[in-house]
Amino acid sequence: MSVIPLSPWDLALSASLVMMLALLSWQLRLGVGRQMLVAAARSLVQLILLGLVLRVLFDQTHPALVAGLTLVMLGVAGYEVMARQGRRFIGIWGYGVGTLSMFLSSFSITVLALTVIVGPTPWYQPQYLIPLLGMLLGNTMTGVAVALDNLTRGAHDKQGQIEGRLMLGDTCQQAIGDIRRDALRAGLIPIINSMTTAGIVSLPGMMTGQILAGSPPMEAANYQIMILFLIAAGTGLGSIAAVWLGSGRLFDERGRLRLDRLRHA
Repeated sequence: MSVIPLSPWDLALSASLVMMLALLSWQLRLGVGRQMLVAAARSLVQLILLGLVLRVLFDQTHPALVAGLTLVMLGVAGYEVMARQGRRFIGIWGYGVGTLSMFLSSFSITVLALTVIVGPTPWYQPQYLIPLLGMLLGNTMTGVAVALDNLTRGAHDKQGQIEGRLMLGDTCQQAIGDIRRDALRAGLIPIINSMTTAGIVSLPGMMTGQILAGSPPMEAANYQIMILFLIAAGTGLGSIAAVWLGSGRLFDERGRLRLDRLRHA
């Protein structure tokens, strides 16, 4: 079964739906019409550029080019994590906590999946590496952003409670323990919902793409199961790393709460 190609006219028709939604938003005074058009334009340019870059990578499979693209993906994901937080750490920590957490989780799990589970030759084959890493980064980014936002917002809102527990003799880790657990739960809810409803409420993206490309349905299902489990592990490990690093940054070496290390976005 061959893939049915889409013409520019087909894409223009689908884009007209977004423009119609933006116009409806403007009429209802929702205040998101311009953002929607900008986001649509960004996605159009980014995906076209990605297609051109991947065509070159698929032809050459040069490790330096593959590494460069993965670092760009990580850098942009780190910035988006920082941008989505209501209260963020000042300085390099605002960018570094989320970026380092995603690097430790998404990159390690992607390498494990490629070398142990999938096993392409070479293991950094961009046909497998880029889609796997992209899906892991995209979902881990959401979990890390939600977890960090809940952590910093909870520490700010419950400043008196945390300082009261510190005065009663709790360590800084004990004083912020409830807030950390709530932040981690919030970060894991999206992927738990995705796994719970996969195949019943929604047909996941990778499975849909493989079926449209002509892959046997069971093979597509097997790949989607693997991806969901990898995403769950990546989101969990990334959220834990981000909350652990972030909660440590909220206290100084003497165990005092330092909310001056946060600033409102």
